[in-house]
Amino acid sequence: MAAERGGCSLDAVPLPPEVRESLAELELELSEGDITQKGYEKKRAKLLARYIPLIQGVDPSLQAENRVPGTSQATAVVSKQQKSHSTNSRDERFRSDVHTEAVQAALAKYKERKMPMPSKRRSVLVHSSVETYTPPDNHSAPPDVTTGLLEHLHHERPQVASVRGIPKGYNSSILETGDGVPVNSRVSSKIQQLLNTLKRPKRPPLKEFFVDDFEELLEVQQPDPNQPKPEGNQMNVLKGEPVGVVTNWPPSLLAALQRWGTTQPKAPCLTALDTTGKAVYTLTYGKLWSRSLKLAYTLLNKLTSRNEPLLKPGDRVALVFPNSDPVMFMVAFYGCLLAELIPVPIEVPLTRKDAGSQQIGFLLGSCGVTLALTTDACQKGLPKAQTGEVVTFKGWPRLIWFVIDGKHLAKPTKDWHPQLRDASAEIAYIEYKTSKEGSTVGISVSHASMLAHCHALTQACGYSEAETLTNVLDFKRDAGLWHGVLTSVMNRMHVISIPYALMKVNPLSWIQKVCSYKARVAVVKSRDMHWSLLAQRDQRDVSLSSLRMLIVADGANPWSISSCDAFLNVFQSRGLRPEVICPCASSSEALTVAIRRPPELGGPPPGKAVLSMNCLSYGVIRVDTEEKLSVLTVQDVGQIMPGANVCVVKVDGTPYLCKADEVGEICVNSGATGMAYFGLLGITKNVFEAVPVTASGVPVSDQPFTRTGLLGFVGPDYLVFVVGKLDGLITVSGRRHNADDVVATALAVEPMKFVYRGRIAVFSVTVLHDDRIVLVAEQRPDASEEDSFQWMSRVLQAIDSIHQVGVYCLALVPANTLPKAPLGGIHISETKQRFLEGALHPCNVLMCPHTCVTNLPKPRQKQPDVGPASMIVGNLVAGKRIAQASGRDVTQLEDNDQARKFLYLADVLQWRAQTTPDHPLFLLLNSKGTVASAASCMQLHKRAERVAVALMEKGRLNVGDHVALVYPPGVDLIATFYGCLYAGCIPITVRPPHPQNLATTLPTVKMIVEVSKSACILTTQVITKLLKSKEAAAAVDIKTWPTILDTDDMPKKKLANIFRPTSPDMLAYLDFSVSTTGILAGVKMSHAATSALCRSIKLQCELYPSRQIAICLDPYCGLGFALWCLCSVYSGHQSILVPPLELESNVSLWLSAVSQYKVRVTFCSYSVMEMCTKGLGTQTDMLRMKGVNLSCVRTCMVVAEERPRIALTQSFSKLFKDLGLSARAVSTTFGCRVNVAICLQPNRLGKLAEQGTAGPDPTTVYVDMRALRHDRVRLVERGSPHSLPLMESGKILPGVKVIIAHTETKGPLGDSHLGEIWVSSPHNATGYYTVYGEEALHADHFTARLSFGDTQTIWARTGYLGFLRRTELTDASGERHDALYVVGSLDETLELRGMRYHPIDIETSVIRAHKSIAECAVFTWTNLLVVVVELEGSEQEALDLVALVTNVVLEEHYLIVGVVVIVDPGVIPINSRGEKQRMHLRDGFLADQLDPIYVAYNM
Repeated sequence: MAAERGGCSLDAVPLPPEVRESLAELELELSEGDITQKGYEKKRAKLLARYIPLIQGVDPSLQAENRVPGTSQATAVVSKQQKSHSTNSRDERFRSDVHTEAVQAALAKYKERKMPMPSKRRSVLVHSSVETYTPPDNHSAPPDVTTGLLEHLHHERPQVASVRGIPKGYNSSILETGDGVPVNSRVSSKIQQLLNTLKRPKRPPLKEFFVDDFEELLEVQQPDPNQPKPEGNQMNVLKGEPVGVVTNWPPSLLAALQRWGTTQPKAPCLTALDTTGKAVYTLTYGKLWSRSLKLAYTLLNKLTSRNEPLLKPGDRVALVFPNSDPVMFMVAFYGCLLAELIPVPIEVPLTRKDAGSQQIGFLLGSCGVTLALTTDACQKGLPKAQTGEVVTFKGWPRLIWFVIDGKHLAKPTKDWHPQLRDASAEIAYIEYKTSKEGSTVGISVSHASMLAHCHALTQACGYSEAETLTNVLDFKRDAGLWHGVLTSVMNRMHVISIPYALMKVNPLSWIQKVCSYKARVAVVKSRDMHWSLLAQRDQRDVSLSSLRMLIVADGANPWSISSCDAFLNVFQSRGLRPEVICPCASSSEALTVAIRRPPELGGPPPGKAVLSMNCLSYGVIRVDTEEKLSVLTVQDVGQIMPGANVCVVKVDGTPYLCKADEVGEICVNSGATGMAYFGLLGITKNVFEAVPVTASGVPVSDQPFTRTGLLGFVGPDYLVFVVGKLDGLITVSGRRHNADDVVATALAVEPMKFVYRGRIAVFSVTVLHDDRIVLVAEQRPDASEEDSFQWMSRVLQAIDSIHQVGVYCLALVPANTLPKAPLGGIHISETKQRFLEGALHPCNVLMCPHTCVTNLPKPRQKQPDVGPASMIVGNLVAGKRIAQASGRDVTQLEDNDQARKFLYLADVLQWRAQTTPDHPLFLLLNSKGTVASAASCMQLHKRAERVAVALMEKGRLNVGDHVALVYPPGVDLIATFYGCLYAGCIPITVRPPHPQNLATTLPTVKMIVEVSKSACILTTQVITKLLKSKEAAAAVDIKTWPTILDTDDMPKKKLANIFRPTSPDMLAYLDFSVSTTGILAGVKMSHAATSALCRSIKLQCELYPSRQIAICLDPYCGLGFALWCLCSVYSGHQSILVPPLELESNVSLWLSAVSQYKVRVTFCSYSVMEMCTKGLGTQTDMLRMKGVNLSCVRTCMVVAEERPRIALTQSFSKLFKDLGLSARAVSTTFGCRVNVAICLQPNRLGKLAEQGTAGPDPTTVYVDMRALRHDRVRLVERGSPHSLPLMESGKILPGVKVIIAHTETKGPLGDSHLGEIWVSSPHNATGYYTVYGEEALHADHFTARLSFGDTQTIWARTGYLGFLRRTELTDASGERHDALYVVGSLDETLELRGMRYHPIDIETSVIRAHKSIAECAVFTWTNLLVVVVELEGSEQEALDLVALVTNVVLEEHYLIVGVVVIVDPGVIPINSRGEKQRMHLRDGFLADQLDPIYVAYNM
């Protein structure tokens, strides 16, 4: 136990006996409650400190067990270990030592914080491929949560009304838990841990917002009065140096190409390398010129469609070239320019559904691209259709693929020459860019801009003719294109292009090429520097002394500065001069924004700023020296470009100039920026034509500026500093955080050890009107569960203390499963999309909504209650009528009802046996649809007599003894019921135990028999054997059964005399059922109530002997029992009985029977309706062929004790409309324990409707769910937000009066007010026989009186919340119709945040959240909301659901989910009425009996 709770296996540690003894004493103290959990942990840690080495500041319980002693320094020592695993731990971004120290220090501040670890089923531990999986050590296995699981078949819901309470003196070993939880339950100890972490005050609470009790307003984040504010002067526009005049500068890029191609044809232009680093081909300027000409000629003259040239100048053409083939790309690019076509370079699509491929397709479509240029090798590798053609990729337009290898090109004719125009404002090329949301746009760059940019770069970098440049970047876009394809040609430079694939194999390749080619310039990203650091040990002889400029293209990243520093540290000794490192900043829209000048151009010395992270989040720049933990160190990205004007403007709203110490978006005005987003005028105006204004609103220039999407400021010496990108900006409750900074912090938490290749994505999702941070990381294949959980908890702590912001969701996915961007990075928008769709398939998830979500509405405070009297007065003053309604008056109704002459049902049966002996009363169908048994009036009477004789002679029972009837649904059950009445015994109908599931179903039978004090059990031969079997003995004590009589063979004796009760108030039968909250309750039905019930139903449903009705209900309790056993005898109609169980083997049985017998009135339960809807959805055509026709049905009533399930009844009606079912036929009923039939909607079609006996159709209203939580009804329009449809529960029965009473004051309420439904009627039950264990509580359920108003009437309290509403419709009597709406059972409601929630509303939202959620149930445990969802899909989807469930409940109900439990289909128990048994589920969860796939404890 000690080992388990500490999370550290102590068996592995040799502990002296005295320490073990002290540990045992501590355990005892804790279990006795003499010491708190915290104290226990402190003392325990002290005891063990000498034996288990601690890792800096980390709770020992979070440590992985298999640590080697002495690793306390492991996290801080970086360089040595990193170098040793250069091969496998290549990290795309990398950590700075400074940052790592800050993170370690931050973590050390967190003392012991116990977080409950999620539990996971074995099969879900790793669903990455088997090869990458290393089995975890035995002692780090996750807790086994399968103990004590009740075996039941997959997908079969236990259809049992099992009971929660246990009778006194009853064998308690049967049910693991009563209402409580076993002390050692693992689940409850985890929940306790969770509560402990939540109790800790997080931050000072927000200023409370005054909330009108009626409206739930989300908290509005009040600005922090102490937040830093910018204090500097307004900045001025910064002007770059003028662009120098060069005498022989060519008028266009193509002119330069022609010049070099004709005057220096042998000069090398581009050298391509293979993956071994060998130079495979060097393209000369002569070859580039001649091949580009050939291509231009071929494109314009040789490609035709219907004898017209395929392309005309200005058309867009896609360039699809792999990163390994810069030569062909360059020929294609310049060939297009020469043909006056516009190249659109894109990535090579690898599969039909690449990440983001659809958006690229959208870009190609919007650019009107019809032709794609590619190489022979690349074309062969593309996915093909059956025809052998390249497939059309998802979302792409139809393309013609043209291969540009030499043999496909034609030689230009002598008289053909391209037109070399001067650089103009026409579009030269389109570069694609993917935005934060995932949409792809094309940025068009004009010939003039392209030329001006080359000029500016040449001047800023001091490029000279024939220099050699090594390019590691993607040559298709951004800096790789600008330096390696465009500016290089301008200056006749020689580019060595290093393919990405070579870098992966040999990270040092670029350094070796710089050395061997004596390159003067290298263009890299910080990732490339980092990779080469990890691999450089083996190389002694490289020299970087030839470099005059090392351009770091992503100089604006938070990790670039540490890359540069670390790289310099190592390579300074190999000839690298510090001043040649030149970070630059660029954006797709504005091209190069700033670059640090090489030393020979004499720029200012490099700058470095250490900024307070907290101030940055408010957009304010403060240099920070004291608080070492949360700082951001940034380097400058040099000066702005020649010929450019730059300013910094506010990020949101009007582009006002920022103050000098304020962070804003950098804007550029120059001749060298992009022109527009191709084809998108709206967003173009916003970005490319921004007009910065001063504080007084005066434009700073008459020229428009281009927004760069870079966030930064201008520092001393006019150096530009970039602190982030607009795309990575996450605004959480008013503070701005940068995704890249958060990634850097996460990477500093043991990056090498845990995160696979440093692959971390950070993005935000909007939940409840604010951004929430989501962090997704790929974990190393060999990471154990403990490693994962420990890393996650440490990342949360690090981000919390460094950025002062909570992470909403942290997810780990198996290595290599995140969608990749073209160059191997993570495709962020696609990752976000998958997260929101539930398609990310994480292997670990940690949600922290409790810490992040601070804008929930204020918990509701209970108002001092208004007294009931003032309530009534208030209602009268407001002109509101008191909410009450009644069915027709029974005494006024004249009907030719012969049965009314008899006080007792037994008398009615005898009378029918004499007057109509052969009239058929019952037909029982089997699963084939044939009649299994039948009974006429005489047969039923005779069988009842035989039962009565057996009871008296064999059972020796006295009048008033209780008899349990344990029968399957059928005529036997009915006959024995009347047999009991004939003998003067009290019958109790009991569902027989399920032979395959005795362990859970038999205890319920035993309990009902005992609680009802039955003196005898009547049953069949088969069940008699079952009750006495060995299997039964394992579940209950079979020796204590009362007398069991088998009624299969009874003596054919005539009964001497039939018992006549002395008064109608005597008990007729007991009706036992288990409520959804798991409480067993038996109600007493007197003879008077029984007859009144039958008469009321007869009048409402117009039942008489010539009628047939079909019943597909369970006959054991409530209205199902009354319809099955009582009504036919009273009214004389024939009942066709369809046991619901038979539908499992023949779903269409009930509907076929209805059609075959042309039944006008039929009754069913929601579970039957659901079975038909799910099971027959696709078979309506087949049923029609078989002749099933439902046009005979006037009324199909769903018998229920709950709020009407509108969605189900509507889909049932829609589905079977094809079989002739009238749209108006389906209606609902309502009954409960105190009165089994309060509402029944009568048949409303045909003659009766004309005669006016029918009521109006049931109405549906829409109420505001938020008001409902406050116990109020507010009617809203259909479709309005937070609206909930409620359908009237049916028409109130004759003789029934209903009133709505306040749940606490018991005063009457007004029309359309929510309260408890009270009922008064001759067929109310007379009381509980016993509510097991809660007798006193429920005494007033049957004898309640209003505290004000009509205080004389005796009412029964139904325990259901609802309201009455007078409608515009009229009843048969001409009165306005009062509709009763049932909202839900009071026992079921959840009290959370001072409000009342109905579980079904939360469950409905959850089921909508993901297609794989089959069913859902919610309950609370110690104020935590627990959501259990059944996953219908593969187990790898299980963890996707955690975030979606948490999101939807927050969005729609303003509640934070405490625990999400994911289970197999069929685990949520459902009773025979189709209601969820949530309390059972709760007990099963707390007793670890659910075998969940995953349990997530939200922090």
